[in-house]
Amino acid sequence: MSVKPEKWGVIYNPKAGTRKVQKRWKKIKDYMDEMGVDYDYVQSEGYGSVERLAGILANNGYRTIVIVGGDGALNDAINGIMNSTAENKQDISLGIIPNGIGNDFAKYWGMNTDYKEAVDMLITGRRRRIDVGTCDYFDGTTHRRRYFLNAINIGLGARVVQITDRCKRFWGVQYLSWVMALLSIIFERKLHRMHLKINGEHIRGRIMTVCIGSAWGYGQVPSAVPYNGWLDVSVIYRPELLQLWAGLWLLIQGRILNSKLVMPYRTQRVKILRAQNAAVDLDGRLLDRQFPLEVSVLHEAITLIIP
Repeated sequence: MSVKPEKWGVIYNPKAGTRKVQKRWKKIKDYMDEMGVDYDYVQSEGYGSVERLAGILANNGYRTIVIVGGDGALNDAINGIMNSTAENKQDISLGIIPNGIGNDFAKYWGMNTDYKEAVDMLITGRRRRIDVGTCDYFDGTTHRRRYFLNAINIGLGARVVQITDRCKRFWGVQYLSWVMALLSIIFERKLHRMHLKINGEHIRGRIMTVCIGSAWGYGQVPSAVPYNGWLDVSVIYRPELLQLWAGLWLLIQGRILNSKLVMPYRTQRVKILRAQNAAVDLDGRLLDRQFPLEVSVLHEAITLIIP
């Protein structure tokens, strides 16, 4: 199949918990029609389908692939593209119309959640090559590689995702589920025996959470830049309760690195040799894996449409 280079391939991933799936999409579609956008679109049908659909679009020659979704859908899409057989993947332009509660990567670039402004940005925006993170691991059967754009969390950050997924089945509302998950672990502050290797240094100890980010990782690696070929790492040890509240305030203010409990690093490769009983997520997608994990970065591996 061959498509015109300017034609968009659009993947619509409905926002979790919303009852206005088709109404939301109709507004986006009508506005793209109004603006004269040439596109084909498909709608995801559950977990894993965005990755499959993105791979199909890339394999069939679409050079602009637009994701209507949040961080999780974006993670699925980048994995679909990177695992496709398409040539010159770095020239495929990835576009975002934010449509989730977790839109951290879009917020990093100053992308607006208003769908009209997002479509306008895709029409007139600049194209910039950005980095893609990689995570190599063993899933118990075979060696695999997963890609990410924002960050990997090991420990507390992934635990929030884990509890949110479980709460969402009960509450049915993603934002409320996230709040309940955060409250449920606020006093837990569980530690994990970890062994990391960063820049040749072995880091061992009881650690609460680790964030490895190409972008700012929900504020945990606020100095990360997704186009410099480096990864930022924050290793966070267990705080006392008052330190926890102070740390949360610094996180909200974008100054988490000012906390004495955070050890920051900048590197191109991280090896996680051990993280006892710790959950792991990539851009909000939980990873079914065994340690060790090896995390690295591909410099300017994909093109992103930015404001």
